[in-house]
Amino acid sequence: MIAKLFKGLWAGINFSRRLVLNFLFVLLVILFIVSITSDDNEINVADTSVLRLNLNGPIVEEKVYVDPIESAINDATQSNDEPAEILLDDIINVIDQATEDKRISVILLDLQKMPSAHLNKLKQITLALERFKASGKKVIASGYYYSQAQYYIAAHADEISMHPYGGVEIQGFGMYPLYFKDALEKLGITQHIFRVGTFKSAVEPFIRNDMSDAAKEANNVWLGALWKEYKQDVAAVRPFDEANFDETMDVFLAKMQAVNGDSGKYALEHQWVDSLKTNQQVRQQLITLVGTEETGKTFNQVSFKEYLSLVKSPIEFDNPMTEKVAVVVARGTISDGERKAGEIGGDSTAALLRKARLDDKVKAVVLRIDSGGGSMFASEVIRAEVLALKAAGKPVVASMSSVAASGGYWIASAANEIWAAPSTITGSIGVFGNFMTFENTMAKLGVYSDGVATTEMAGLSIARPLNEKMAQVIQLSVEDAYQRFLEVVGEARNMTPEQVDSIAQGRVWIASQAQELGLVDKLGNKQDAIKAAAELAKLDFYEVKTIKQSLSAEEKLMQDIFGNASIRSLIGSQSTLQNALSNQASINGLVKQLTTEVEGLKDYNDPQGIYARCLVCNISQ
Repeated sequence: MIAKLFKGLWAGINFSRRLVLNFLFVLLVILFIVSITSDDNEINVADTSVLRLNLNGPIVEEKVYVDPIESAINDATQSNDEPAEILLDDIINVIDQATEDKRISVILLDLQKMPSAHLNKLKQITLALERFKASGKKVIASGYYYSQAQYYIAAHADEISMHPYGGVEIQGFGMYPLYFKDALEKLGITQHIFRVGTFKSAVEPFIRNDMSDAAKEANNVWLGALWKEYKQDVAAVRPFDEANFDETMDVFLAKMQAVNGDSGKYALEHQWVDSLKTNQQVRQQLITLVGTEETGKTFNQVSFKEYLSLVKSPIEFDNPMTEKVAVVVARGTISDGERKAGEIGGDSTAALLRKARLDDKVKAVVLRIDSGGGSMFASEVIRAEVLALKAAGKPVVASMSSVAASGGYWIASAANEIWAAPSTITGSIGVFGNFMTFENTMAKLGVYSDGVATTEMAGLSIARPLNEKMAQVIQLSVEDAYQRFLEVVGEARNMTPEQVDSIAQGRVWIASQAQELGLVDKLGNKQDAIKAAAELAKLDFYEVKTIKQSLSAEEKLMQDIFGNASIRSLIGSQSTLQNALSNQASINGLVKQLTTEVEGLKDYNDPQGIYARCLVCNISQ
């Protein structure tokens, strides 16, 4: 009787749960239909308008795949602390479309929420802004503060205004990683490090408490070159020379003392900005330029996101009649196996290249790389597909974005040509292996590992000390992997392994240096690489096609439903459901913060435990 009672109770609960979920699903579908047919969603651009370029998110080559349901819930509850990623191509497309759009007369650079970005990406945005200005239109930058990355873009405006209480923070480039050798020893963790390359400093944080002299030497060279490029670019568009940049605390302190610590006055006197204006003053200036919108309260304007929705088709159409230059993006850490969009999996990225190879309309391929490397095995799986493309008679051009180092260079090496921006970080041709054992940590807790096995090899475990002979075997494997790296690069670049070794050893270069060393063919951006690929394939007329991962039928349905619908009105700002979701999001955020470091370990999944990865390629600015 009791069993039947609970069985009936559970059946009732289960039925209620399905009923509620089905009701919500139908409601969301109805809301979606209403949202895409509602007149409220119509975006009107006045005849004289300001394009407000508010870049409120990281600028990337490819967006990381986000579950559409999770994204919609985050939007509705405002629970996602991380801003949405913005495609670099979308920014350039919006600016170029606005250049031709007679309704847009001014671009307002609103960069307050734009995080740091690599110089290469910033430069491509400024080139588009210069095209906009060349058409006779005006660019105005306005903000409270300007970070170094934000200022690089703002420097290309016709006028830079800043709040009187604001400031400009240009500090140069630096790299100060954390080192935790002592911490690992206190925890009783035994480090087993295997590497080849004097400058392969990826493992230094595990075995040192400071940066080695060799790493400092190498890092100073490429950081200095990057800083020089930044200063030259900014000085070329501002009314001062490179001597205006503060590089010592003594000079900076003296300048700040002269203005009694007033950062706004400092920026104005040294011509970092053209004027100090409040929000109200900037608003009035723009009203004078373009007029007021319907309510008469502010100027005619359209945001970046709104304008993008107007100029970018929601449905990608592939013309089956035209020949194509395909673009395959490889962004992120290189890991073994399958990965979603925005990450590099050996198998999944190779599948994209294979898709381009098997497409008869694709005549050439651009491999767009933004990666510091990772799994050597996965890198080789990808490189094999590049070779297969070439064998099929389809030229491949590697186009390096911000970073294409270590494994990122491995996959680029086989291309017919390698293109990079002058500031691209590349090289780091070296290999390392890392194996931690926790026998001492466990002993502190009174936990031990013991037993028997048919061979000595069977005892390999993180709970036991590493056999010295096995350590020698791993070191031999790492040295063999490095030799293969030298041979792979040497064969592709018409160099001997010895010549490659002289510029390898894990050393990082920026592309302008790498070109002199023979690691890069030509300097240019993604569009230059696409043109080069078309020329290699002897194409006079072609279209560019980005090869993307295919969504499952279920994923596509969810994306169609949640990609355009706003569920904020359904949930309601004060509803119980929203509060519950908001609480859950807070818990999720805490858990995410606590597990970030552990989650990063998923990228270290090479079957042989051997990696070609550049960990020094992350810089602060």
